[in-house]
Amino acid sequence: MLAQLDDACGADPEWICRLAYEQTDSALAAQLASAAVWILVIVVGAWLLTRLVHRQLPAATESWIERRQAADKEADRDDLTREQRVERDLRLERNRQRSNTLSVVMGSVLRGLIWLIALFLILDRLGLNLAPLLAGAGVVGIAVGFGAQQMVRDFLAGMFIVFEDQFGVGDVIDLGEAVGTVEQVNLRVTRLRDVDGVVWYVPNGEIKRVANMSKLWSRAVLDVQVSYDADVDEAARLLKQIADELWREEHNEFTIIDEPEYWGIENFGADGVTLRLVLRTEPTEQWSTARELRRRIKIGFDAAGIEIPYPQRTVHMKTSEQQTGSQQATTSPDEDT
Repeated sequence: MLAQLDDACGADPEWICRLAYEQTDSALAAQLASAAVWILVIVVGAWLLTRLVHRQLPAATESWIERRQAADKEADRDDLTREQRVERDLRLERNRQRSNTLSVVMGSVLRGLIWLIALFLILDRLGLNLAPLLAGAGVVGIAVGFGAQQMVRDFLAGMFIVFEDQFGVGDVIDLGEAVGTVEQVNLRVTRLRDVDGVVWYVPNGEIKRVANMSKLWSRAVLDVQVSYDADVDEAARLLKQIADELWREEHNEFTIIDEPEYWGIENFGADGVTLRLVLRTEPTEQWSTARELRRRIKIGFDAAGIEIPYPQRTVHMKTSEQQTGSQQATTSPDEDT
């Protein structure tokens, strides 16, 4: 009996294998029961580890961000201007976005690593020799690497995007054909949604250049045309006054973080003179701020009697009487003779 148990479960039998052999008196059943229990333990342990990573990694990231913010507030100086405080808050928010992106990417990598280790442990429990398996996997990996160069390039580009903080979730970016708000960033693909609601999936290896329109701060540029007959100085003064009023009101949806600047005459066009006004806003708020400013500028210019030019065309029309008179005045060569 002892020799049969040693043949089924080894010289140092585990209690699971021993119990299964005593109940079934079968070496195969004892080995299968032992392997099944250990596989279940490995799977449950890997699942618990992945859940722990999923819960604790974002919490650790959030705790680190809060400590950074608390340290910045303690070191805060009373002589900071309003613009400097807003810029500091924007930088902290940018660090938060970057930390959250890194947390998501690191969580994906750690979960993949945990399940890979669990797979190796399961194969080891099944009695497979991992040494030749790993060597064969290395050869297959090299072959797959040559055949999947695009995927490898995507992963490498994704790593640089994340660690260099080129863009993050919530940024408005221009990738060429795709322009929109970033919804997800991982090591292989970037997902963004454009203004029409279309979702774009862009492989990171295909991204040749990125225009980030919302990193730390944005700028609204308004080119306003006035007619050549208008008083340019009065129009410029009114533009600056309207922009300053919006800046001092401190609306949440039109957050201007610095004093508006009037840059002067930008162009002499066919219909009028173009004046340029610029404002520095919080990220992604340049468009709503520009729309509100255009509304106020239209109201202000109408009240001040400043004309905003528009293309005009003069059309000359001939009446039927004029056409008849011109036909009678025309004579042929035969009538002249």
